[in-house]
Amino acid sequence: MRELPSKESALFKQILARLKAADQILKKFPEHGETLAMKGLFLNHMDRKEEAHDFVRKGLRFDLKSHICWHVYGLLHRSDKNYGEALKCYNQALKFDKDNMQILQDYSLLQIQMRNYEAFNESRLRLLNLRHNNQRYWIGLAISYHLLENYEIAEKVLKAYVDTLKEKPGPMNFEHSEMLLYHNLIIEESGKFDKALEHLESIENDICDRRSWKEKRAFFLLKLERYQEAKIAYEDLIADNPDCYDYYNGLLLASQINTNERFKVEVDKYMQAALRKGVPSLFVNLKKLYADPIKEDTIEKLVEEYLQNLKTCNTFTKSSDAGDEIEEPTAYLWTLYLLAQHYDNKRDTTRALKLIDEAIEHTPTLVELYMTKGRILKHGGDLNNAMKVMDEARELDLQDRFINSKCTKYMLRNNQPEEALKTIGLFTRGDAPDPLTDLIDMQCMWYALEEGECYRRQNNLGKALKRFHQIDKHFADITDDQFDFHTYCLRKVTLRAYLSMLRLEDQLRSHPYYFRAAKNAIEIYLYLKDNPKSANGEESQNYGTLRLPRKPKVKPKKLRLRRQKKVRVNLLTSPAKEDQSKKKVQDDDPEGEKFLKNGLQVEDPLGEAFKFLQPLQILASKRIETHLLGFEYYIQKKKYLLALRALKRAYNIDKENPELHVNIIRFKLEDYLILVSRLEKEDNEKREPLRDSTEYQTIFKVVNTVLPTILPDNTSLEVYTEEFLARNKGSMSHLLAGSNALLQINPDNKQEVTDLLMNSIKDEFLSTRTLKNCISVYEQLKNKLDSSKAEEFKNKCKEWFPISTYFKGLDD
Repeated sequence: MRELPSKESALFKQILARLKAADQILKKFPEHGETLAMKGLFLNHMDRKEEAHDFVRKGLRFDLKSHICWHVYGLLHRSDKNYGEALKCYNQALKFDKDNMQILQDYSLLQIQMRNYEAFNESRLRLLNLRHNNQRYWIGLAISYHLLENYEIAEKVLKAYVDTLKEKPGPMNFEHSEMLLYHNLIIEESGKFDKALEHLESIENDICDRRSWKEKRAFFLLKLERYQEAKIAYEDLIADNPDCYDYYNGLLLASQINTNERFKVEVDKYMQAALRKGVPSLFVNLKKLYADPIKEDTIEKLVEEYLQNLKTCNTFTKSSDAGDEIEEPTAYLWTLYLLAQHYDNKRDTTRALKLIDEAIEHTPTLVELYMTKGRILKHGGDLNNAMKVMDEARELDLQDRFINSKCTKYMLRNNQPEEALKTIGLFTRGDAPDPLTDLIDMQCMWYALEEGECYRRQNNLGKALKRFHQIDKHFADITDDQFDFHTYCLRKVTLRAYLSMLRLEDQLRSHPYYFRAAKNAIEIYLYLKDNPKSANGEESQNYGTLRLPRKPKVKPKKLRLRRQKKVRVNLLTSPAKEDQSKKKVQDDDPEGEKFLKNGLQVEDPLGEAFKFLQPLQILASKRIETHLLGFEYYIQKKKYLLALRALKRAYNIDKENPELHVNIIRFKLEDYLILVSRLEKEDNEKREPLRDSTEYQTIFKVVNTVLPTILPDNTSLEVYTEEFLARNKGSMSHLLAGSNALLQINPDNKQEVTDLLMNSIKDEFLSTRTLKNCISVYEQLKNKLDSSKAEEFKNKCKEWFPISTYFKGLDD
């Protein structure tokens, strides 16, 4: 039944406000599909999700051709963030009412949310054709063409809209100003900078956002190589806002300064002024220059000279130089501070510690000195003392949240999560149930990430996965939060900001926080795939810290009686008025056991890993780590062609990557042979071997086409690895990769590999001789090769890293 009598039809229109009205209709017409659907929508707003879906599905069963039923079903899916299913429902609704404005608007919002630009363009065109006097539809259509990079038509749409206006906007009209700047952005992104500058200057008197207008003008002048005008424009911007780095970068580009000739003079003046003022961030500002070894050496010589001169005559230059002024004692302090950071960056821990200790002796109340000492100790491998020194820094200024957060991070790095939570809790809201709840509410991702990695190091994989999933949820929430802006920004005509938001969201999951969390989660799930629960039901030794539920099972009747008794006691003992804000929210899974079946294993670890991997493949495809993780995943899935594709993509990004080289050798030696043997098996359902099938021929054609582009057919694996090592002389990470590859190629060739690793003692490896690399070399020597050589290498490491607790701990 579809048509309702007039009385029931009038009641139907009031359903959103009156649920009883729906019940009245359904008493008389229990099979009216649209009423059932609307009742479901109302229940959905009351958070009765399951009932809501049941009513809407029932409504669809009774009226499958109702656009209202399909529209409501789409709204339910949209509220559940299930955008794919919502799109299908809207598509069905439009089949039965193709010109429904509300459905078309909702449909277009989902299309832009899902970044289906072509379909979004079609929907916007239909909306404009149906109502061409609506400003938002004109703007929406222009944006759709812009997103499709069809700049010419986007321009024409905006011009056509302006021509349709009966009254021209007055001067300093904000919406019109934003429209004009958006028009200019379209011209800019089409690559026509001369036309963009001409257009920008023609709209000057209509623009409200003067700062944006000036920035664009300076940018266009620089792009058009009109350097003198660009220089004046950037100087004007710096006068307006002297704290913007982009303006200074623009000014430097416009000035065409040959930095190699003037570098020493300019950096000398800059450092002296900063040391005189006592700028703590001086090293951070200079650090980018260290990419050039010549500039790094120049800075070192200058600062060493400052230190010597300040010590002897209290001046930056020699006393014989004219115009010298006696410096304040703080100049010596900040020079010590800068030089300690410099040597820490060079990983000369002994020299750095000596300098920072002298600075602390000079001024024992300066917080920055203790923080830097903690950082030096951390880089030297002494995490415990680094944490203690950072805690000293925190106690010097208990009101400083930044130092508190730094101390918390060092506690987590030192595997002390309980202490870390207490420390960070000093700066969470006092009315929060507990510090962790407040940190989650505030989306404090650095803490979740560090704590997750801490639990992973402790092998508490349940809690680690819980933290990484929390980070994933934070990013999902940020993605969902953009939905409301699809209509808001068109209504308010904040088009440039809207476009920036879309582009930010498109690369959101390439953010370092998400990438680290996803990488950790994927590696844990791949580990769980290789190390499932043992066959006899006992806990694997690798799950030593994963906790099983210890409470005995309680029969339902006893459990119900126990709960009723507890409620009665609470009613008798609780005060009449309780501060609801301070009620502790009970975490139903504090150990993260829901991420591990029975606290021990995951039902589908590879499926869970792919949930983290897929966003990286879409949004972080330019990072080699994405494809290296993809390779491991596809090998586990036994999808060898996809694994080869991951290798090829990684090779295109950085063919000299150490981990990539090991994976190439592994694929050729193991996975390629597995693929061959699998394909050569006879198919039981066929008489001919699989070798003669089209599938076999296609797979081998792909493999034999792609693999030689990475590993040439006429090159042996030994020669390929030797060439790899020759191209990367002086790199310990490449030396490690080469040794692993040679062991895979010939496990008996241990003496050659041992000699190769012992070469890392030579001075040519000094620049890459990090603590992490040295630990890896030592473990390789000890566990796989020659323990006597491992002992010799360990003694060398103790000289290089005298404060490292790792090598000290080996002796203990």
